[in-house]
Amino acid sequence: MQKSYSPCVLIAHFLLLTFCSSAGTAQERPQRLYYTKPAKVWEECIPLGNGRLGMMPDGGVTNENVTLNDITLWSGSTQDANNYDAYKYLPQIRELLAQGKNDEAQAIINKNFICKGPGSGNGNGANDAFGSYQVLANLNLRFSYGHDEQAMFTHYKRELSLDQATSKTTYTVKGITYTKEYFCSFGSDVSLIRITADRPHQINCSVSLTRPENGESSADGKSVVLTGQLTAGEGKPGMRFMAKVTPVLTDGKLAYEGKTLTIKNATSVTFYISAATDFRSPDIAGRVDSLTQSSVRKSYAEERQEHTRNYRRLFARVSLHIGSDINGNTPTDVRLGNFQKSPDADVALPALFYQYGRYLSICSTRVGLLPPNLQGLWANQTQTPWNGDYHLDVNVEMNHWPVEVSNLSELNLPLAKLVEGMVPYGERTAKAYYNARGWVAHVITNVWGFTEPGEEASWGVTKVGSGWLCNNLWEHYDFTGDRPYLKEIYPVLKSAALFYSDMMVRDPQTGWLVTSPSSSPENTFYLPNGKTASICVGPTIDNQVIRELFGNVITAGQVLKVDGAFCDSLRQKIKLLPPVGQIAKDGTLMEWLQDYKQTDIHHRHISHLYALYPGKLITDDGTPELAEACRKTLEARGDDGPSWSIVYKQLFWARLHDGNHAYLLLKHLLRLTDRTDMNYGAGGGVYSNLFSAGPPFQIDGNFGETAAIAEMLLQSHAGYIELLPAIPDAWKTSGEVNGLKARGKITASFSWKNGRIIGYRLTSNRRKAVKLKVNGSLKTVYTTQETRF
Repeated sequence: MQKSYSPCVLIAHFLLLTFCSSAGTAQERPQRLYYTKPAKVWEECIPLGNGRLGMMPDGGVTNENVTLNDITLWSGSTQDANNYDAYKYLPQIRELLAQGKNDEAQAIINKNFICKGPGSGNGNGANDAFGSYQVLANLNLRFSYGHDEQAMFTHYKRELSLDQATSKTTYTVKGITYTKEYFCSFGSDVSLIRITADRPHQINCSVSLTRPENGESSADGKSVVLTGQLTAGEGKPGMRFMAKVTPVLTDGKLAYEGKTLTIKNATSVTFYISAATDFRSPDIAGRVDSLTQSSVRKSYAEERQEHTRNYRRLFARVSLHIGSDINGNTPTDVRLGNFQKSPDADVALPALFYQYGRYLSICSTRVGLLPPNLQGLWANQTQTPWNGDYHLDVNVEMNHWPVEVSNLSELNLPLAKLVEGMVPYGERTAKAYYNARGWVAHVITNVWGFTEPGEEASWGVTKVGSGWLCNNLWEHYDFTGDRPYLKEIYPVLKSAALFYSDMMVRDPQTGWLVTSPSSSPENTFYLPNGKTASICVGPTIDNQVIRELFGNVITAGQVLKVDGAFCDSLRQKIKLLPPVGQIAKDGTLMEWLQDYKQTDIHHRHISHLYALYPGKLITDDGTPELAEACRKTLEARGDDGPSWSIVYKQLFWARLHDGNHAYLLLKHLLRLTDRTDMNYGAGGGVYSNLFSAGPPFQIDGNFGETAAIAEMLLQSHAGYIELLPAIPDAWKTSGEVNGLKARGKITASFSWKNGRIIGYRLTSNRRKAVKLKVNGSLKTVYTTQETRF
C-alpha cells in the first residue's frame, strides 16, 4: 500500500534535499573580521580562545603584544561572609516595610543585613577574598628588520576567520612578506603562533613574558616561563599559575640572555604556548610540559587540521545569510561606520555579528570547565572591571541565552555545574539571613561560591539570582528533553523553590505571598514622603521568577515521578502569588508591588519585563493586555543604555513581534566607540574588534545580541514554532538559515524571499507532530527523522 503524506510533509521532504545541497554552498562563504592596520589598544585586538586558553594579539610589526588568558585564573578564595545574626532583624525590617517606611528598613539592612567584610570590594575585589578574574601574562615579541628601529611596512592585513577560529596577519617590509598565524588549539589545548617569511633566514626577534604583578619570568635555551601566585585575600597565598612559551625554529639560532629568548635568522618559527593553574589540580608544571610536548610532536599542519576539525564540529552547525554580502572585503571598522550611515546597505553585517557571538561562545567555555564571565575569557588587567565575576541579575544569564537556539546546547553545562557548586554555600546564606530552608544567591558570585548579599542594600539584597539561574538550567532541558540531565539538576531547582516557599510572607494589604525584603535589580523609587529607597516587598521580577520556577519544579516532578506532596504545596502557593504583572495608571507594567514613581525613567535594568523574556508568562497571544503594557514600558524607558541593556530591549521588542524596532536597537548596538570608562547610562556600542562596550568591555552584549538576532528569526516559547516572527523590513528581500534549534529537540532550517518563507525543514530525533506558524498561518506539521553520520 502506498504511503500518503500531507502537502506540508511533502514540502519538508523536498526541502531536505534542497537544504542539504544549498547549505554546503552557503557554508563556503568566508566569514571574517578584517583590518588594515595593527591594533593600537587592547579593545582593537583579535580574540582567540579554545574554552580554556585565550589570547589577543595586536598584530604589531616591530613590537607585538599578545595578551594571554586562562579562564580558571582567579584571585581570592572560598570564604564565609554570612552574617549569622541577620535573620534576627527580619521581623523589624518587615514591619517597617509593612508601614511604608522603606527608607528606615533600608538603613537597618545596610547595618545588619549585608555581607560581612569587604564583599566584592564594590567591584574592585582583586586583593580581597572575593577575588577577581585576571590576565595571565603578556607575550612580548620584538622584531628586527635590519638596522631600522621602526620598520616601514606595506600591504598590511589582519583578519580573524570565524570559520576556522584562526587569525592571520600579513605585511611586507623591504620587499619581504611576513605571515603570522594564531590559534588556541581545540586539539592539543595549547596556543600556537607561526611566523613565516617568503625568503629564508629573515625572522629575527626577541621573546619575553611579563605580568603587571605577582609573576616572575625566566628563560633557558629552549623556553621562556612565567610563574606566579595570586592572593587569596587578607594577605594569604592563593592560586598558583604558569605560562610557558617554547619556540621551534626552521633554520636560524635560538639563544637566551636573562629572561629573554633571542631568535636569529630563522626561516619560520612556531611558538607553542602552554599554561595551567592549580584551580583543580596542583601539578601545574607537569601539565604545562605534557601539553607542550604533545603538541610539539605533531606537525604544525596536523595541529591546525585537528584544531579546525574539532572547532567546526560546533561552529558549522548553524549558517545564516541575509541578503548579499557585498561588503565582505571592507575593513570591519570602516564597515561599522558605514552601517550607521546606511544600515540597509549592509544587511549581511548582522549575520556576521550573530556568528561572531557563536564564535565567542565556543571560544570562551567548554564542558568540564567554567562558564564565560563578564568578559567571557578575555582580560588584560589584574583588576578586571567588576572583578570579571558572574553577575546574577541579568549578565551571566544573558551570556547563555543564545546557546540553545544557536545549536550550542552543551555550552550551557558549565553554568549548570557552577550553579550546582553554589548550592551548599547558598544553603548557609538562606539560613543566616532568612532562617529558611533551601538555597539562595543574591546578585554576584565567583568561582568560590559566593552567595551572600552584596555590600550595599541598594543593590545587594536582590534575591532573584538563584531563581533566575534556574531558568537557564531549565531551558537546557526544555530544548533538549534530556531526562538524565533533568534528574541531575532537579535537586537544584527544588531547593531554590523551597527557599522562596519558606521565606515568602503574606502582604498585609493584598494577602498575596511576597518576598520581603527584596529589591528590583539596582533600581530605586520615590516614597510618598519624597525620600528614595530600593528595598521593597514583592518586586515584579520576584513574583514572575518564583511563579515560573514553581511551575518548572512541578513539571519536573511529574516527568521524574517524584515529590508529589511538595509539588502540590507549590501549586497551592502559586494561587497566592501576585499576578504576573500589574498595569500602572500610565499604562506601563508596574516594576514594584505599589505604583511607585521611578527615580530614573531611563534606568538600564528592565527587570520587571522578565516574564516577556527570557520568561514565557507574557505573550502577544496569551496576555495581550500585559504585552501592551510591556510595549509602553519600553517606549518610556527609551532605546539607549549600556550595550547589554540595548540588546535586552531588543529581545523584548522581538518577543513583541516588532522587527523594525528590534532592528533599530541593533543599529544602536553597532555604534563604534573607543570609550573604556565605567558607564551605567546611555552610550553603549562596540569596539572595532566587535567586542560589546558597556563601556567598558562586557561580553554579555555580544551574547545578548546573538540571542536577539535568533529571536527575530525563530521563536518557540509560546507552545508553537514561529518562523520570522520579528523580521525587519531591511531583511525581507532574501535570506537563509540552517540549524537553529527550537524547544522540543527540533532543528529548524528555512529560507525566505520578500518577507515570506519559501521553504523550511524541521528535523528531530524521532518523527512527531509540531505546531508551526509560518507566513501568518498556524498549522500542524510533522518533523523528519534526523540522520546522523
